[in-house]
Formats: sequence, C-alpha cells, structure tokens
Amino acid sequence: MNWFEAIFLGLIQGLTEFLPISSSAHLRIVGELLPGAQDPGAAFTAITQLGTETAVAVYFWKDIVRIIKSWWGSLVGRVPRSDPDARMGWLIIIGTLPIVVLGLLFQDQIENTFRSLWIVATMLIVFGIILAVADTVGRQQRTLDKLTYKHGILYGFAQALALIPGVSRSGGTITAGLLMGYTREAAARYAFLLAIPAVFGSGLFQLVKSIDEPMPYTALQTGAATVVAFVVGFVIIGWFLRYVSTRSYRLFVWYRILLGVCIYLLLGFGVITA
Repeated sequence: MNWFEAIFLGLIQGLTEFLPISSSAHLRIVGELLPGAQDPGAAFTAITQLGTETAVAVYFWKDIVRIIKSWWGSLVGRVPRSDPDARMGWLIIIGTLPIVVLGLLFQDQIENTFRSLWIVATMLIVFGIILAVADTVGRQQRTLDKLTYKHGILYGFAQALALIPGVSRSGGTITAGLLMGYTREAAARYAFLLAIPAVFGSGLFQLVKSIDEPMPYTALQTGAATVVAFVVGFVIIGWFLRYVSTRSYRLFVWYRILLGVCIYLLLGFGVITA
C-alpha cells in the first residue's frame, strides 16, 4: 500500500463511517479497486475508525462530559439513577456489551470469512431493504429522553450486527431505532454516542495487535489515513444530522442496493475477487 492509497482509504472512511452505508464495506471494496488490489484488512479499518470516533467525541463533547458527570454522580449517590443523563451513561455501557462479547467470540470470522465480497454485497442489499421498511413503518415519535433499558439492549444487538461488513454500524443501530419508534435524528444521535466505546476499544485492540504482526502499510501511512478520516468525519456528522432531521433515508437505501448489485456484477465478470 502506498501513501496515496492509504490517504484515499482514510477519506473513504471519513465519508462513510456515519452514513448508513457501511464504512467497512467501502474500505473492503475500494481496496480491491485500487492499484494494489488488496483488502486493507480489519485492522486498518478498526484503526482508522479511531479518527472518525475522535470526531464524534469532539462534536458531542459537551454531551459526553455531561453524561459522564451524571453517570459518575449516580454511582456515588449525588445524582439519582433516574436522571436522563445518568441513565444514558448506563444505557451506553449496557448497549456496548453485545458487540464486545460477539466481537471476541467471532474474531476470526470477522477478520476473514465475513470479509468475502459476496457477503458484503448481500448485506448491503438486505439491510438496505430493512432500513427502507423501518423508515417507512417507524412511528418516529420517541426522543432520546424516552430511551429505556430494554431498547438500549436491542440497540446494542443491532450495533453488533455491524461486525459483518455491509451491515453498517450506524445503519443497523438507526434501523433498530426507527423500528422502535424513535425519530430519525434521535436514532442517528444515539448511534453515534453508542459507537464511541466499542469503536475506540476495537481500534486500540487492533492497534496493539498490529505491533507484532506484519501489515501491508506503515504506521505513518495508517496515521495519515486516521487524521484524514477525523477531519472528513467531523464535517459529515453535522451534515448528516441536518439531513435526516428533514429527509428520509431513501437516498441511502437506493445507494446500498445499487452498490450491492454492482459488486455482484464485478464479481460475476471476474473484475474483482471475493
């Protein structure tokens, strides 16, 4: 992998991480289409996600600080556990458990089997259709202050589906939120907040793991890609939240289906390998 490829993949990561179109799928696909024609790997994907999640931390900094303070206050008895921000802290912790447990149990499949482009294409189409259904039938009445522990757990399992490239971390979480009756903006905001501990944990784990393993890119190239992902991701967060506050997810649904079909065709004609 050369510098251009690394930075370009960082750009793709920043553009796609927060949209319900699967950033891991895009990195997998684009990697095959670049001159090097290789999968950048689960490690590169997870590490560059540190950049986009840092963008989330910066964008929602005031919310995060308020939630942490209230959560800690609920532990020492200064804040009631029924406080919305304290409850949000507990919900994020509980909602993170499924992806942590399943990520460890299926680590080998995540890094190898699930990265088959046949699986990626199928997941793009199938979960694109599910997102369309959720966007159509969802009542879109609930706001985040109505979030319950039951819904928090369901959100967590929906996020865990993103361990399969093509599902989309934000897409899976947003779809679950819409089906449970949350507004488009509320589902998107919670998807961003819920992803923070899981993505940082995964990225740091892969970062440490990559030290002792041969990788197709250097530390400086990966660092550059991560910085690019941060800058681009920060811009995309604001745009996406404004977009979904007034419009449906139909654009992303059609994009997912079209991309999935294109991958099938490219595989079928032997342009790329699975």
